Amino acid sequence: MVIINSSYVEELVELYTQQIDMDYANWSKNYLRNQFDFLGIRTPIRRKLTKHFLSEFGVPTKENLKDIILTLWEREEREYQKAALDILDKVKKDLTPDDMPWLSSLLVSKSWWDTVDVLSPHIMGYMFIAYPKLIDQYADQWILDENFWLQRSALLYQLYYKNRTDEKRLFQYILNRADSEEFFVQKAIGWVLREYAKTNPLVVKEFVSLNYLKPLSRREALKNL
Repeated sequence: MVIINSSYVEELVELYTQQIDMDYANWSKNYLRNQFDFLGIRTPIRRKLTKHFLSEFGVPTKENLKDIILTLWEREEREYQKAALDILDKVKKDLTPDDMPWLSSLLVSKSWWDTVDVLSPHIMGYMFIAYPKLIDQYADQWILDENFWLQRSALLYQLYYKNRTDEKRLFQYILNRADSEEFFVQKAIGWVLREYAKTNPLVVKEFVSLNYLKPLSRREALKNL
């Protein structure tokens, strides 16, 4: 049984509010630099609650998915954005190129590493494998955008591609932003190189040795080599 739109969200809100922990909510708010409010539900508990909720009410239908995700995204407490991400991961195989405009809007709304780092490799990464023509339209534009969260997203969508990594595109993206002063971009460059080094360490070592990278990016890239 799937309850439509606002009722569906209200059922989830009722479930979550039964688990409010203000001490942990305050700690979580401080951890994310006071940018978001929290209910204070620890991640293992939240995931258990969401799993129970989905087993009872089902995942949203394709027809209602966008409205439900955007409604959750608009709520003040961060746990609801996390719930939206959990739901998206469950239904990502039902997503189509027509969903990309609103999906990509999530990258620049209430942006922080805890949402972008799920959206980019898990949702966008899936979409770009399923529909490669979207890469030109989205990722190639994100890396050139002034919004550093979009830059980070472009860098990280291939994070778990392993042998499917488009090496040429990845390295070009990195070179496009190698001189960035933004911490989250420097960190993303190092992270994606470190992850790709698990698949192709010699190529990563050579790339780092031949190209200028910020010290943070270089250090992160070579951490396990």
